Amino acid sequence: MSLATSTSQDNADLQTAPGEIVSIEAQATATAGRYLVSARHNVLPTDAKVSSGGPGLAIAAGELLLSSLASCSFGLIQEKAREFGWPLSSLDAEVLFQRDPADGTRYARLELAVTAGGVTQQQAQQLLDYFTGKCPIYNTLRRGGPASARITATT
Repeated sequence: MSLATSTSQDNADLQTAPGEIVSIEAQATATAGRYLVSARHNVLPTDAKVSSGGPGLAIAAGELLLSSLASCSFGLIQEKAREFGWPLSSLDAEVLFQRDPADGTRYARLELAVTAGGVTQQQAQQLLDYFTGKCPIYNTLRRGGPASARITATT
């Protein structure tokens, strides 16, 4: 199933331009709750939680969301530190979500805490500001963006 007529799946450069369409593919396996997600030439197994009938061994969907936020932050922070010539020696992050107790279909909060080694607090803040101003993942989550879903039955 293709959602787009053009994708950047084969692009070596993962930076996307405004308006560019990027897609992944996923398929359910014969194991209940086990899925394979494909992006370009990479395949990642993911699982539903045990409480949802999955094996619960591989990374779960919500964790993939958190991982994408951490990965985008690291990429943009490292990019800007290199541009400024700052001696960024390490990056660590903790990203969390809290499920909304009143509405289980959404998260009540998402938090990203980054620790940057080798730079001053002022430099670290500039790096974080660059990330929060540029990351489409962060800004879509922060603002709440349009989303759609569709399903096609085959026999």
